[in-house]
Amino acid sequence: GLVIDGRTLEHVLHDSLQNIFLELTEKCRAVVCCRATPLQKSVLVRLVRNKLKAMTLAVGDGANDVSMIQVADTGVGILGQEGMQAVMASDFAISQFRHLRKLLLVHGHWCYTRLTNMVLYFFYKNVAYVNLLFWYQFFCGFSGTSMTDYWILILFNLLFTSMPPIIYGVLDKDVSAEILMQLPQLYMM
Repeated sequence: GLVIDGRTLEHVLHDSLQNIFLELTEKCRAVVCCRATPLQKSVLVRLVRNKLKAMTLAVGDGANDVSMIQVADTGVGILGQEGMQAVMASDFAISQFRHLRKLLLVHGHWCYTRLTNMVLYFFYKNVAYVNLLFWYQFFCGFSGTSMTDYWILILFNLLFTSMPPIIYGVLDKDVSAEILMQLPQLYMM
């Protein structure tokens, strides 16, 4: 790991040392910046995100972390003694830092699998309906007549767009929370 303080970070963020700093950070498993200003935090996250093309996660608990949380791909706010600013600016909020592991390993895994499956579901739902309309146009001689009443179309979209995602979101868990916590390697998949 690498620990760098705010004064050193100020020198590193200049154009001449950025590439050397990024090469060094790529070789480290973790980089901790202490006593950094809010601007330095956001510049550092933006630098890593843009130059290394990495997905960034910013975790903060106070108003001084808001800019860093907003720049990162995913921001996590910790409800703490410093107020609610970080929580209000974040994508996810947790009450204590120790819940970060479960948020990432369990809920992150479940969210990713649910989203990918729901994208496929919506794709196939729309393909089925458009195919039905396409083949009906051969039957009616491409006259543009509607195959169904509008209320049926509304009901189709309401039923097949609202109910399955709700049911799927509540019930689908491909791997249990205990296994996901024990095997962090599953998160990499």
